[in-house]
Amino acid sequence: MSSSVPAPSAPDRSTWIVIPLYNEASVVGPVIADLRAEFVNVVCIDDGSSDDSARVANEAGAHLVQHPVNLGQGAALQTGIEFALAHDECEYIVTFDADGQHRIIDALGMLELARAQDLAIVFGSRFLDDRTNPGWIKKVVLKTAVWVTNLTTSLKLTDAHNGLRVIRRDAAERIELKQDRMAHATEIVLELGRTGLPWQEYPVELLYTDYSKAKGQSVLNSVNILVDLVVR
Repeated sequence: MSSSVPAPSAPDRSTWIVIPLYNEASVVGPVIADLRAEFVNVVCIDDGSSDDSARVANEAGAHLVQHPVNLGQGAALQTGIEFALAHDECEYIVTFDADGQHRIIDALGMLELARAQDLAIVFGSRFLDDRTNPGWIKKVVLKTAVWVTNLTTSLKLTDAHNGLRVIRRDAAERIELKQDRMAHATEIVLELGRTGLPWQEYPVELLYTDYSKAKGQSVLNSVNILVDLVVR
């Protein structure tokens, strides 16, 4: 008699998770552990951390690439994308934050959408539904960033500075990030838009945790986004 219990699905080997990493030793371990239950290949790019981020990431089972000095999130993403593309089995890349704000279920849903509809790029958006409450200051800044990004790129997004993205190999091969700090988020949209490949947004929930609030990331990132929009 055959069992009615479905066999557990094997972790995905064709998708590489790319995580820029800078001084997140206290939180990145569980993030990697949870991801590796679904994805075989997780690569962390330690961008000159002064804490134990690199050790924690390595012990959690991630591939580890280290920058000797802090080069910025754009450089870390570029390094991670190039590392993933160096492996022939890589079909998709998912960019994912180290601090626990992204949900794995959203990444899985975005991948499913990309495969089902033959999309080269899926952008996560926190503004397609009302589950995420970034606070009014950050929301105003992020909406301003969307307006500027949509003026300067061929894509019309609702959330231009969301770090959760699914990028198919053919699109990832055309990315060459040169901007640091928050300006890379607009740059990657510009470069992906230039590919002319099919794309779509997907509603995601961002988890603003006690950890991220304690670090003051919401206000600080808002200031950084505004500065970068002015000087870029």
